[in-house]
Amino acid sequence: MNPPVIEKVAQKILSENDRIAAALRASFLQRHILCVNLISSPGSGKTLLLEKTLEAFPKTERVAVLTGDIQTDNDARRLARYGFPVRQITTAGACHLDARMIEKALADWDLSTIDTLFIENVGNLVCPTAYDLGEEAKIVLLSVTEGEDKPLKYPGIFFKSDLAIFTKIDLLPFVPFQLDEAHENARKIHPGIEMIDLSAHTGQGMDAWTQWLAARKAKRHSACA
Repeated sequence: MNPPVIEKVAQKILSENDRIAAALRASFLQRHILCVNLISSPGSGKTLLLEKTLEAFPKTERVAVLTGDIQTDNDARRLARYGFPVRQITTAGACHLDARMIEKALADWDLSTIDTLFIENVGNLVCPTAYDLGEEAKIVLLSVTEGEDKPLKYPGIFFKSDLAIFTKIDLLPFVPFQLDEAHENARKIHPGIEMIDLSAHTGQGMDAWTQWLAARKAKRHSACA
C-alpha cells in the first residue's frame, strides 16, 4: 500500500472515530456525566491511582470505569474489588482505545446511573493521543521513575491534556528526577496545563486530585443547568 493510500485510510478511520466520539460526548453532556481519559506510559501508576480513588469514594458515588489493555483483564479485576461497575476492554494488540470500543463497552450500561466515568487507556503516550473518546478531559500521568523530558519527547499528549499528574513522588529521594524541570517542560508545551504532584502510596496529592474531579463535576453541572 503506497503512502497516499495509507494516509487516506488513516484519515477515514479518524473521521469515523471523531463521529462516534462526538455522539458519545453529546450523550455524556445530556446525562451530566464527567468522562476523563487517563493516559500514560506503562507502569506510571494509572491503575493504582484509580484503586485509591475508588477506595476513597463512598459506596453511593455514581462512578464507573472502563480499563483498556492489550491482553488480560488484570486491571479490571483489581478495580472491581471496590464495588463499582468496571469493564475491561481488551484491544488484542491495538496500542490505544478508540471511540467505537467505548461505544460498544457502554452499549448495555444504564448511563443514567453514572456521574463520573473513568477511562484508563492502554499504556502508551503516542497512539492514544490521536483518538478522541468523547471525554471531557485527557489526563496525562508521568512518574518520577521516567524522565523530566517526557513532555518534550511526547508533546502531543501534554498539549491535549487538561491535567498532568506527576506520580510516585514518594520516590523522589531515591531517583535523579527534577520535579521543577518536569513542570517547566510541561508548561513549555501547554502553558495552561494544570498539574498535581501525587503519591498514591502515601496519599500525598490525593486531596488535590479529588478536588480537581469535584471542580470539574461542578463545572459540568453548571454548564448543563
